[in-house]
Amino acid sequence: MTWGARIGCFALVGSALIAGEYPRELNAWPGKTPSLDGVISPGEWDDAVTFTNAGWVPQFSPTKDAKDLSLKGYVKHDGRRLYFAFDVTDDVLYGIDTPRWLPEENPKAHELSRAGFPWFGDEMELLINATNRWQGNENSAGNGTSWQMVCNLTKSRKGGVGVGGLLEGEPRSVESAWNTYQKWIESGAQEAVAKAKPGGHGYVIEWAVNFDPCLEAEPGKFYSVVMGDRKMGLNIALGDLDEKARGAGNFGHFHHEDWFAGEKDVRTNLRRFGTLWIRTGSRP
Repeated sequence: MTWGARIGCFALVGSALIAGEYPRELNAWPGKTPSLDGVISPGEWDDAVTFTNAGWVPQFSPTKDAKDLSLKGYVKHDGRRLYFAFDVTDDVLYGIDTPRWLPEENPKAHELSRAGFPWFGDEMELLINATNRWQGNENSAGNGTSWQMVCNLTKSRKGGVGVGGLLEGEPRSVESAWNTYQKWIESGAQEAVAKAKPGGHGYVIEWAVNFDPCLEAEPGKFYSVVMGDRKMGLNIALGDLDEKARGAGNFGHFHHEDWFAGEKDVRTNLRRFGTLWIRTGSRP
């Protein structure tokens, strides 16, 4: 989701910039190729770097209770694809524990078109600036240089409404971005599986991103391990839609939307991202 606003940013000494100006980073080290089945199997992600949503930036109501919403994340690569897994604890699953209510802002929120809200529901968003460049306060371009994609628990491009998975993200208003994202989903250049946990109270997402064509690190050149260690801009969103009343006063009645990096209202600006290091050596 994007709303324009301007606030202060983190200044860095001299002209050097980290991959985004927000001082938070993750390292993706080489590891075993996981199975994308929506299950964190024993040992499958033991070689990944782990992280949580502790201290993430709230766009809406701050998360105060880990039982309400919390995350354990994983990241690694296998030399060809970048992998994330998200193990989410969530006390109420929208469209599963609740009716599939719609927001006043868009009665077409579940339409799988550019008029819909792909992020409307319980969801994760992945944003990468592969070039580590920006000019001002622009958002993702919607191609291999920088992008914002969505994995929703209860709707997807391939499965339709009711089946979790990937959806075209922002800027969906730009036809070229929409077409690129849809091509990535349909071709398998990005894949994600989202499943509610047995017994409820959360869900798991496993997500794969092909280096080629999704990480265009230099003009016309996609990231390869022969490039060595490379830093890219990164942001991640954790969205939580509960009963409508719990999001009163927030856009779309969202309860929570917590971000890895950035500031309220400008967290989708490329310059507000944190840093993803893709590492090529052995993990220390």
